[in-house]
Amino acid sequence: MSGIEFNQMLLSNAEFLRPFANILTRDTEAAKDLFQETLYRALANKEKYNVGTNIKAWLYTIMRNIFINNYRRRSKQNIVLDNTPNDFLLNYSQVTVANAAISNINRKEIQEAIFSLPDIFKNPLLLYYDGFKYHEIAGILTEPLGTIKSRIHFARKLLKAHIERF
Repeated sequence: MSGIEFNQMLLSNAEFLRPFANILTRDTEAAKDLFQETLYRALANKEKYNVGTNIKAWLYTIMRNIFINNYRRRSKQNIVLDNTPNDFLLNYSQVTVANAAISNINRKEIQEAIFSLPDIFKNPLLLYYDGFKYHEIAGILTEPLGTIKSRIHFARKLLKAHIERF
């Protein structure tokens, strides 16, 4: 099939894509962009079209795949829209003052809770906190890897029970 024949067939079968784009996007501007992108991809990939294949189904598939890919891309961007009437609060720069006394009390309380743990739990937890990996802690303490993992897990549970407000 020549390029001219493909272009004529594409143009004669493209108008049914506009309503489908509107259904998918529910936005006229986004539908126009989707329609245009679909025709562009069809033209760019005309060598992949097999003669005798239903061109409408081929174009539907291209449009659907573009829509799905764009949807996935947008969902990964974590865009937060705020429709509240208090727009002036969005960029309100408020000065925060650090309260060193409260953070020192919290730090001391956590340290006391850690050092009140039995040595069997405290030592692996402190090594883990210092940045050692599980297998390194197992080598240092000459214990099996599973034992180290469970001791760190139980140490966390004990700390959580001891300090309930965190």
